[in-house]
Amino acid sequence: MRVVSWQKALVLWFQNKVEILEYHSAFARSVHHRFQLPSVLRLKSYVKPRTSHAIRFCRENVYIRDNYTCQYCATKLPAKALTLDHVVPASHNGPKNWTNVVSACRDCNQRKANRTPRTANMPLLTEPRAPSWLPTLALEISADHVPPDWAPYLNLRLNTG
Repeated sequence: MRVVSWQKALVLWFQNKVEILEYHSAFARSVHHRFQLPSVLRLKSYVKPRTSHAIRFCRENVYIRDNYTCQYCATKLPAKALTLDHVVPASHNGPKNWTNVVSACRDCNQRKANRTPRTANMPLLTEPRAPSWLPTLALEISADHVPPDWAPYLNLRLNTG
């Protein structure tokens, strides 16, 4: 069992990977359509978890690794205000991987431009490396805070009075 965002739930449904068992009363709207938000989903086929313990390289995981902090000026920012910066620029054959990509604010990323930190005179706060772990979003669900339509799937007895 897993809790996913409503956006992820809709994507899984559009990809025909899940069956919707229960719906919320809320709707998501696009320009031409309106979709009732799913509350409980069931996977149509089991997806075996990755056996590799390697952490997936992606934008959000780089931000988490770098603690949402620009690796040049040490400013902590929300994800929307951060960018990814290639330490060795892609135009200089710098790879897109854990050891060559860092979080940077827009100003520092533009100031560094198409240079290395050394040639731009912008030293890195920390040397980028592949993380051995990342914090996960821990979501604890207690019987007091479970939506009632989840109860039959969690084998919980809820106080309804």
